[in-house]
Amino acid sequence: MRKAAVVCALLLALLPAAHAAVAAGGAPPAEFRGVYLSAWSAATPARVARVMQMARQGLINTVVIDVKDATGYVAFDTAVPAAEAYGARRVLIRDLEGLVRRLKAEGLWVAARIVVFTDPRLAEARPDLAVHSAARLAVSGGVPTRETLWRDRRGLAWIDPAAREAWAYNAAIAEDALRRGFDEINFDYIRFPSDGALADMVFPVWRQSRPRREVLREFFAWLRTRLGEAVISADLFGLSTVNRDDLGIGQVIEDALPYFDYVCPMVYPSHYAPGFIGKQNPAEYPYEVVFYSMKTAADRAAELGEAARAKLRPWLQDFDLGADYTPEMVFEQIQAARDALGEDYVGFVVWNPKNVYQLEALEMARR
Repeated sequence: MRKAAVVCALLLALLPAAHAAVAAGGAPPAEFRGVYLSAWSAATPARVARVMQMARQGLINTVVIDVKDATGYVAFDTAVPAAEAYGARRVLIRDLEGLVRRLKAEGLWVAARIVVFTDPRLAEARPDLAVHSAARLAVSGGVPTRETLWRDRRGLAWIDPAAREAWAYNAAIAEDALRRGFDEINFDYIRFPSDGALADMVFPVWRQSRPRREVLREFFAWLRTRLGEAVISADLFGLSTVNRDDLGIGQVIEDALPYFDYVCPMVYPSHYAPGFIGKQNPAEYPYEVVFYSMKTAADRAAELGEAARAKLRPWLQDFDLGADYTPEMVFEQIQAARDALGEDYVGFVVWNPKNVYQLEALEMARR
C-alpha cells in the first residue's frame, strides 16, 4: 500500500502546473523592508503580533515565513500527496490561509521560504534521490539505504540537485503555498553541499563530468517554466556576488539572474573569511562588506543587460557572530545596499535565527 501511495504521489507531483501559482497580493513593494519568521514563530501568536505591530509602526512591509525548512518538514497541512507519503507533514501553522490574510491586512508582502536540497525527510523516504556516503555504501554492498545517507556537519541529509523528482516535489509545495495566498516563493539551499566530508559524497543522478552550475542553471530555468509568472526569489551565498567560480556548490549569480524576480545574496559580514577586502575581521565592517558585495553584484547584473530579469534584494545580518551587532551596524548594511545599488535598490530582508529584531535599526532605515 505504501509503495502504491508513493507512486501515486509522485505522479501527481510531476503533473504540469496549472500556473495557479500567480500571486494574488498585487504589486510588490517598491522598497522591501522585511524580516524572517521560522515556522515555530509563525505558529506563535505573540511572535505574529509583534510582526504585525512592526508593520503598523511602518518599520516593515515584508515577512518571509518558513513553510519547509532544513529539517524537510512542511509546516502546514499541505495538499501535496507526496509530502504525506514521505512523512514530511508536521503541521505547526494550523491556519495558514488565515495567517496570510491577517498579515496582508496589515499591508505586508508575504513570502514563503522553501528549503530545497537539504531535506532529511525526502532523503530518508527516497534514498534513490539522496546523496550517499561512499564509505557506508562500501559496507552495505553498494545498496543505498537510509543507513548509507551522507550527512553534513549538522547531521542533515541532502538530495541530489540533479534529481528531477525532487524538483517537482518542491515545486508542488510552492504551488500549494501560492494557492494559500502567499505573494512570493523564496527558494533557499538551492545548491550542492558545502561542508562535511565532501570527498565521501556519492550522487545517484548527477554525473560529475557535468559542471555543478549547469545542473542548477537547468533547475532555475525549469522552476520559471513550472511556476509561470509567480513571483519567485533565490537565496545565494554572499560570496556569489564577488566570486566568478561556482564556489564548489554550483552557484553563479549570472545563472540565477535571468530566471527569478529577486536574487537575494546572503551578504552577512560574519560569513566572509579573514582578509576579505583587506579586513582581518569582516564582521566588524558591515558597511564596507555589504557595499563591495552588492556593488559587484550590480555590475555583474549590468553586464547581462536585459537578460537579467531579477532585481537584487540582499539578506542582511541582525545577529551576533564575529562581532556584537548593534542597531547602527544593522543600519550600516541597509545604507550600504542603498548606496551600492542606487536607482536599482529595491530593499532588504534582515535575518535573525531567533526572529528577534532590533527595531532601532529599522527605525533608522525608515527615516
